[in-house]
Amino acid sequence: MGRNSGFIAMYATLASRDVDCCLIPESPFYLEGAGGLFEYIEKRLKENGHMVIVIAEGAGQELMSQSNQSLDNGKDASGNKLFQDVGLWISQKIKDHFSQRGKMGITLKYIDPTYMIRAIPSIASDNVYCTLLAQSCVHGTMAGYTGFTSGLVNGRQTYIPFYRITEKQNNVVITDRMWARLLSSTNQPSFWSPKDVIEDKREEEPPTELLDDRSCCAENGLVGIGKGTG
Repeated sequence: MGRNSGFIAMYATLASRDVDCCLIPESPFYLEGAGGLFEYIEKRLKENGHMVIVIAEGAGQELMSQSNQSLDNGKDASGNKLFQDVGLWISQKIKDHFSQRGKMGITLKYIDPTYMIRAIPSIASDNVYCTLLAQSCVHGTMAGYTGFTSGLVNGRQTYIPFYRITEKQNNVVITDRMWARLLSSTNQPSFWSPKDVIEDKREEEPPTELLDDRSCCAENGLVGIGKGTG
């Protein structure tokens, strides 16, 4: 999970508070060099003797494509691009890095959660919410609606058309407060330069038009009154 959005990895990291590094698709990272992932791993291992990394499915796909340029994964039955297994890839990269350096021996364990998250037992609030969803879908269908799903909007059960759900994809905003909380919790570097942060903000924020005095007065309904002659 986490093909294009890192919400599950981010919130799991914040909830656990035992994670030292969280990698998601929205936040690019690099392995080698100053400020890279390998340098951070070495630092944490020297400080704590252990480290936990959480990585979303879609993280690091560009790095894998660069190292395996001849590999074409194709698409699945739904037309989605098949991703490479980033967990196995980055595990091998970490092993190779430390074996080549020879300064520090490590023991690496890779756990693929697959559907473990969905397999946890439901609680009372889960059962109530699922019941409301099912009842709302049945009521909407009996009322003659099609092409919709049911969900909560501002605390109210609503009918949401499919096109409103698929027209836009939610992504983690790495310049937002929630991602800042994660960086503070894990103490991991952002893996971004100040230039990258500025460019990302420019892409997210719509351009602001500058108004001259005349248009500004017209927009705000301001009228200038002066002393006339004659």
